Amino acid sequence: MKKLLRSFVLLISFPIFAQQGGMWVPSLLKGMNEKEMKSLGMKMSVTDIYDVNNSSLKDAVPQFNGGCTAEVISSKGLLLTNHHCGYGEIQSHSTVEHDYLQDGFWAKSYAEELPNPDLEVTFIVSIHDVTKEIMNGVAALQTEADKKVAIQKNMSQLQKSFKREAWQNVMIRTFYEGNQYMLFVTESFEDVRLVGAPPSSIGKFGSDTDNWVWPRHTGDFSLFRIYADKNNRPAKYSKDNVPYTPKHFFPVSINGIQPNDFTLVYGYPGKTQEYLPSFAVEQIVNDLNPAKIEIRDKALKVADGFMRQDQAIKIQYASKYAGIANYWKKWIGESQGLKKTNAVAIKKTFEQEFLKRANSDAKFTEYRNLLPQFEKIYADIKPYALARDYFMEVVLRNNELLSVGFRLYQLENAFAKVGAQGFNDRKENLIKGLEALYKDYNSDVDKGIFAETVKLYGTKAPANLTPAVIQNKDYNQLANEIYSKSTLTSYDGLKKLLNGSAEDVLKKMQADPGYVLAKNLAENYFNNIAPKYDQMALELEGLQRNYMKGQLEMFPDARIFPDANSTLRVTYGKVNGYQPSDAVTYAPITYLDGVMEKYVPGDYEFDVPKKLIDLYNSKDFGPYADKNGKLPVNFIATNHTTGGNSGSPALDANGNLIGLNFDRVWEGTMSDIHYDPSICRNIMVDARYILFVIDKFANSKHLIEEMKIVKPKNTKKTKR
Repeated sequence: MKKLLRSFVLLISFPIFAQQGGMWVPSLLKGMNEKEMKSLGMKMSVTDIYDVNNSSLKDAVPQFNGGCTAEVISSKGLLLTNHHCGYGEIQSHSTVEHDYLQDGFWAKSYAEELPNPDLEVTFIVSIHDVTKEIMNGVAALQTEADKKVAIQKNMSQLQKSFKREAWQNVMIRTFYEGNQYMLFVTESFEDVRLVGAPPSSIGKFGSDTDNWVWPRHTGDFSLFRIYADKNNRPAKYSKDNVPYTPKHFFPVSINGIQPNDFTLVYGYPGKTQEYLPSFAVEQIVNDLNPAKIEIRDKALKVADGFMRQDQAIKIQYASKYAGIANYWKKWIGESQGLKKTNAVAIKKTFEQEFLKRANSDAKFTEYRNLLPQFEKIYADIKPYALARDYFMEVVLRNNELLSVGFRLYQLENAFAKVGAQGFNDRKENLIKGLEALYKDYNSDVDKGIFAETVKLYGTKAPANLTPAVIQNKDYNQLANEIYSKSTLTSYDGLKKLLNGSAEDVLKKMQADPGYVLAKNLAENYFNNIAPKYDQMALELEGLQRNYMKGQLEMFPDARIFPDANSTLRVTYGKVNGYQPSDAVTYAPITYLDGVMEKYVPGDYEFDVPKKLIDLYNSKDFGPYADKNGKLPVNFIATNHTTGGNSGSPALDANGNLIGLNFDRVWEGTMSDIHYDPSICRNIMVDARYILFVIDKFANSKHLIEEMKIVKPKNTKKTKR
């Protein structure tokens, strides 16, 4: 095991893995990572980035509400993150009279900052390798299921016993596919207040059309503030709480960026699958992604048709449409990127080298049959994986009547498990929870989506794993029948259905055709698909762990970073444009000029506030313009990011904030599976645009004064 752990930090370049990418654990940067960062232009040391005993960059980078990243940018706990990360909080404070999504919000004092009861930010205090403790007694066990139980037991015991302060928590995460375990001591602050947000016409400029693409012109940022008790410790909201004093905060630089400048992004990337075998990637490209893309394509076309004809429906479905389109667009780009970069061929080449090394030494015998095992199980799991995706996409994600029916199916199961009292408790929670869904529900739109997506499920999913009730039907007729008779097409109908004793409700549910169909689909999934899929997925999990272990042992000089798992990571690179296709070249920086070029008056995606137009026309950019008098908006670099890096700080060579990460380019979205530095780019809001909006657009100079601004050094004296 000691040899294994040494290989985790021995990061000498190897051709198979050579890349200017990676998501590195900040406590393990010493060695080749530090040398590489220095060679790219970094002027800090790795202890500046991560230090347990002294303040370091990590102390200014909390996870934001479990799914995004944020950064502290003042000594008074001022917090910067994306507009889309704070969108729910901005929306929750918006009313008809004060529409902060449309008009923006700027608190002029602490007293005006708005509390958010369900929002928290979590800092990493320290990181500890606990592999030995977690793997104690596991190796002797024979089955994957038994190993999983033992690991969970060890994790639970260690979480309870690990020494920390009373206000701190611990979490344990697996790395390198289960070959290493790390424990994180954390501090979570629950009093986080909204300070400022630009209008959506800035914060979400370009909306769905520009999502995942370059060039971008989006001011995707919002401001919050962390509050603590009088001892500067985490506390629930109280009027007596005070602004948090951080261990570290980022100075904000207006020096600007140039092509080839060093960039470091710090954050909490969600999930990557960089070490899948070629068989898995082939299945994603050829089978799973095409099926999911086709389902969402049909759903989007139906919704779009209704939204174009009816303004009320357009408002109702705007958020849902964006949610469906987000990964639809991502999967298309991912598949195209994997094909363009020959990811499968690259993996096959590596697998040949893997097998060659396994056969060259008797101590690597255990790895010789891994690839044939992978090939067999991926062939076996294919129909189940495909059937699973059809069920998930059609029943749970794209059709609301069926998704409500599935929740009722869970309610019926609750009755069988916990009886009438538990049933009634869950029933009341379900009624309350579904009110928001029905507020933005239109049965005609949903019926159209039902007919198109259920048709795909019934005709293209593996026939032996698809219920007869949706095979070879007149799908328009089926939709008319379901939507004319089911009570699930309205909130009043749902409440009427769920009114009464448990026995009465269950009886009414069995007579509702919408529920009956959803139940049929759910039972088919849990009886015929999930058991086999889960069994093979567990086998693949064990193979993947051994495959990862084999790579670490047989390629000790390779740059192998652990897949993302929502833990604190560092990724570094350089500001750079790219060439996505023949004769197309993208520059790495966009400007306010581009916002005006895209401007469409009154358009929900490309409208521009009058004040921003006025500032542009008068060129009133303050100190935030570049040396040519242009105002930068967004820029791209080669940092390896993914979901969860939204809101991550982009830092310069000295650790100053130069930007705010918010997206990736469409052609490089395959970086979750295969990173290629030629086309993989992360997208950031330029810090100068953020400061310009706060200062000149919002007139919130008090926030600028609160920050530490790093200004360009004057090379010439200004004439008077």
